[in-house]
Amino acid sequence: MGEFIEVAGADAVKDGGMIKVNAAGKDLLLARAGDRYYAADDRCPHLGGSLSQGTLEGSVVTCPKHGSQFDLTDGHMIRWTAWTGFKQSMARTLKSPRDITTYEVKVEGGKVFVARP
Repeated sequence: MGEFIEVAGADAVKDGGMIKVNAAGKDLLLARAGDRYYAADDRCPHLGGSLSQGTLEGSVVTCPKHGSQFDLTDGHMIRWTAWTGFKQSMARTLKSPRDITTYEVKVEGGKVFVARP
């Protein structure tokens, strides 16, 4: 098992909420859905939006810049942008769709720990 880094108190993130945390010098998104916590790179691979400033529905985070969506359970991309038609085609041509990196999370003693990025 790898090293874990304490990033927040378990009560720092409300159910359905997200915050930006730092682990070993890397900005991460920490999200909570029910009793489940998720951690992922905070930077959207589309155009660099801060995912922690977006919205969360269940385990799906939506980037505030262009509506890119990712499932925090494994980081897979659901939607590259909220654009349609020509704009969507151009977005895919200029920057290939990519998943986000997620990190293992554990909660112990009222604290949230994330696997070292």
